[in-house]
Amino acid sequence: MAASSAPRPENQQSGNRSAAKVANDGDATSERIFTGEEEEEVDVLNASGNLEGFVESRRSLERRLRLKIDLRLCTIAGILCSLNLLDSGVISSASVTSMLDDLELTGNRFSVSIFIFTISSIAFQLPSTLAVRTFGPRLWFSTITFCFGLITMCTAFIQTWKQMIALRVLLGIAMSGIYPGLTYLISTWYPRREQQTRFAFLQTGEVVILATGGIVNYGLNQLNGKGGIAGWRYMFLVQGLISMVIGLMTYFWIVDFPEEAHRSFWFLTPEEQDLAVARINADRKDVKPDPFSWSKVFVHARDPKVYGFACMFFLLNLVSTALSYFLPIILQSGMGFDENQSILLSAPPYYYAVIPVLLSSVIGDRYRLRGPVITFNCITLIVGFCMLGFSEQVAVRYVGTYLATGAYVSNWAALSAYQANNIAGQWKRAFTAAAVTAMNGAGGIAGSFIVRSQEAPHYMTAVWISIGSHILIIAIVAAFSVYFHFANRLAMQGKIIIEGVDGFRYTY
Repeated sequence: MAASSAPRPENQQSGNRSAAKVANDGDATSERIFTGEEEEEVDVLNASGNLEGFVESRRSLERRLRLKIDLRLCTIAGILCSLNLLDSGVISSASVTSMLDDLELTGNRFSVSIFIFTISSIAFQLPSTLAVRTFGPRLWFSTITFCFGLITMCTAFIQTWKQMIALRVLLGIAMSGIYPGLTYLISTWYPRREQQTRFAFLQTGEVVILATGGIVNYGLNQLNGKGGIAGWRYMFLVQGLISMVIGLMTYFWIVDFPEEAHRSFWFLTPEEQDLAVARINADRKDVKPDPFSWSKVFVHARDPKVYGFACMFFLLNLVSTALSYFLPIILQSGMGFDENQSILLSAPPYYYAVIPVLLSSVIGDRYRLRGPVITFNCITLIVGFCMLGFSEQVAVRYVGTYLATGAYVSNWAALSAYQANNIAGQWKRAFTAAAVTAMNGAGGIAGSFIVRSQEAPHYMTAVWISIGSHILIIAIVAAFSVYFHFANRLAMQGKIIIEGVDGFRYTY
C-alpha cells in the first residue's frame, strides 16, 4: 500500500506513538491494528488524526463485548459444570443417610459406585468433546444435560447396589463432555490474558451451587419417611428434575463458537461478532478449525506438554475427589458431628473457596502469571492438609478443610488457564481439554480410595497422598517454567516458531 510507505509529518508520528502506547496498555484489538492486519485503516485514521479516539472507541466496544460473553457463556458454563460437583454433593450427602444400608453399599461398593462413574466418563470424553464442534454447543450441551438430569432422577427409584452401578455408568457417559467441552468453548472466546478469570467464574458457579446443594440436601433429608420415601431419594429426585429443566434452558442460553455466533439466540451484533473473531486472531490466529480428521487430532499426542498438563490435573483431582465426595464422612466419622451437622458443615468451605479462586485468578490475569499462582495454591493446600491431619483440635481441623478446599478450587481455574494459554489450534485445544479431563477423572478414581474408613479420625493415607501430589505439581510447574523461558528466548531470536504460530509466546 502506497500510503503505508509515505513519510508522515513529525506531529503525526508523535500522535502514532501516543496511540500505540494506549494500544499497548492491554487492548487486544488495538494491538491488532499495529500488526499490519488493518494497516490501511490505520493510515486513514492517521491522516485524520483520530487514531487515539478510535482506540478508545474500540476499547469501549471490547468492554461491552466481554460483558455480553461473560453473561451469556460464563454463567451457564458455571451452572453446567456444577452438575459434576452437584452429583458428588448429592451422593456424598446421601452417604451419611440410610442409602448405604438401603442399597447394601457395603465394603468397597460405595467407592466402586464413584470410580465406575469416572471410568465411563473418561472413555467418552474425547468423542464427546469433539461432538461440541460437530453438533454445535447449543444442541450438544442441552442434550447431555437433560440426559444427566433424567438419569439422576431415576436414581431415586433404584432398589439395589447393582442398579446404582448401572446408572452411574450411564451418568458418567452423559457427563463426559460437559467439563472438557466447556473448557474448550471458553478458551475459543477469550484471549489468553483473560482466560483464568473466566475459568474462575466457572469454578465460582460450580462451588456456590455445590455448597447450596449441600444445604438443599439437608432440607430434603428432613423429608425422610414422608410419603414412604427415604430422604436420600428426595435428593436425587429433586436435583434430577432441576437438571432436566436446566438442560432445556441451555439450548436457548448457551452460545456457539465465535465464528458461528450469529446462530446464537439474541446475542451479538455483526460488528461485535467481527470484533470477537479479531480479538482471537490477534492473540493466536486459530479462530477457524482445519477440516476434521482423526490424524489432525491424534498428532497432538506427540506433544509432551499435554502429558505434563494431564499429570497435574490427575494430581489435583486426587484431592478434590477425596474432599468433595468424602467431606461429610470426614466430618461425621473424623470430627464427631452427627448426620445433619455433617451435611450442613460441608457447605461453608465451598462458599469460602469463591474468595481465593477469584482473587488468585484476577491477579494471574492482571500480571499474566500462571506458575507462581499455581505454586501458591499448592502450598496453601499442603498447609490445610497438615492442619486436617496432624491437629487434635476439631476447630483447627475444620479450618484446614477451608484452606484445602479453597486451594484446590483455585488451582482448577489456574491449571485450566495454564494449559489453554500454552497451546494453539482448535483441534489441539479439543484434544488437550479431553486429555487433561480424562486424567482428572483418573485422579478421581484414585482419590475415591484414599479416604479409608478404618483410618478415622485422621485419615493419614489421604493426608500424605494429598501433600505429596501437590509437591509433585510444584515440581512440574518448575520444569515447565524453565522450558517455557528458554523456548520464548529462542523464539525472540527467531530460531524457533512456538506452536506453529508466528509471534506466539508461552505464558508462565
